[in-house]
Amino acid sequence: MKYRKAKLASQLIIVNFLFATNAFSVDYGTYERPFALDSFWNSRPVSPVFSNYVIPNSLYNPTAYTPAYSASCFLTDASHSSVTLKVGPGYGGVHDRDAEVLTSEITIPHWPEDVLPASGADAHADIFDVENKIIHSFYRLKKVNGEWTTLLYAWTPLDGRGWGDPAHFYHGGRATGIAACAGMIRKHEVDDGDNMFRHALAISLTDNALSKDYVFPSTSTDNNTGNYTGSIPEGTLLMLPPGFNTASIQTPLIKKIANTLKTYGAYVVDRNYGTPFVIYSEIGANTWTTTNLSYAEFRGLHSALRAVTSVQGWVDGNGVSYQANKNLNILSMRGPWARGYNYLPDSEKCETSCNVLGKFNSYKQVLEFDATEEPIVQANSSGRSVSTIDWAKPKKGIKYQLKAKTTGGAKLRFVIRNPQKNDYVIYDSYNLENDQAVTFTWPLDDYDITVVATSGIEGPSSVAGDLIKLE
Repeated sequence: MKYRKAKLASQLIIVNFLFATNAFSVDYGTYERPFALDSFWNSRPVSPVFSNYVIPNSLYNPTAYTPAYSASCFLTDASHSSVTLKVGPGYGGVHDRDAEVLTSEITIPHWPEDVLPASGADAHADIFDVENKIIHSFYRLKKVNGEWTTLLYAWTPLDGRGWGDPAHFYHGGRATGIAACAGMIRKHEVDDGDNMFRHALAISLTDNALSKDYVFPSTSTDNNTGNYTGSIPEGTLLMLPPGFNTASIQTPLIKKIANTLKTYGAYVVDRNYGTPFVIYSEIGANTWTTTNLSYAEFRGLHSALRAVTSVQGWVDGNGVSYQANKNLNILSMRGPWARGYNYLPDSEKCETSCNVLGKFNSYKQVLEFDATEEPIVQANSSGRSVSTIDWAKPKKGIKYQLKAKTTGGAKLRFVIRNPQKNDYVIYDSYNLENDQAVTFTWPLDDYDITVVATSGIEGPSSVAGDLIKLE
């Protein structure tokens, strides 16, 4: 009998360990568990260090239930037909946040029949296209006279990082450039029998807690930060310290949230009005709590939450340790593109195809050319080719590597000019073919960039590149 008890106890220890480390088989990059297993959403920080800053009180109690300013996460696949979204009334166009253009319409390949945006002014909705592994994210989505309209559209890979990167910096409708459903408490998770949510949560703060900047992994913040008077940038990871006592929490949902905040934490993804914090839950999730006890328990979380200032490392969704990679590609192929006469020798100017230009493919993150008998040479001097993300801007004296990623015989060229000396060319990579790389030291802090793309001939071709800091 003692042997059986000891054996059972050892089995329970193993099961509890697997459960605590989330080592049971999980399919990541799916509708139920979006993003990669080593996404920050699915990872746990190791040995976090905390600030002493306390989130201030505001007008209302903290909550996990704000359906009007939340979103639903809709599932679609190849069985659903496409829908073309038009420009909303009073808007100048649909803002494609990756291409950074206003367009009169945008077509989504698969659109489920049950789409319903949130009722608040933001009118968020996310559509999970499992066929193409993309989350389509919308801001101010509405149906007007039988047609869908939106103010903003962005997308993110379903199996990706769940955050923007310096090249593809805007991935969704939230202020931090992420999908509205990222980090949400989902409907299928609330009563799943687990003692925590197995991912980091998404949280918003109000003006008196937020600071005017943003930090990695966020690539964006709100447009209007003039009223921000706090000390927490958007993108910050908030957690409950390890010593926080959850034993006295009686409301099951709040205990589950507290356990999650101690293990995974919550990322600041947006601002709210007058609430110390809002933890976002999917519309329809059973997260409404009304008792005085639950209000007191939420206030207990409020007073204990702290910003994480550093970590020793991370543990991914399979329990494997890793170090986060902040050194990401900073080169984008988004437009505008035009014939680059000012920076090209006469031999590279067009003869018969002067009005033909390659087009930026947002989903592939490349500049694509149709088949042509003559090389199409075009340039982008807009300054949008190299990241302006605060934590990713190139700096003078740092070494970088540029590697061409081309198809069909296309070529990539990268030019840095000095605006203080009549745009004098201070660095030129010259034409690079596929997989060719050059290493150089960044020459200036104040610079202008021209990216030149040359198509292949006789068949379709494409141009992209990786520009990475050498550490």
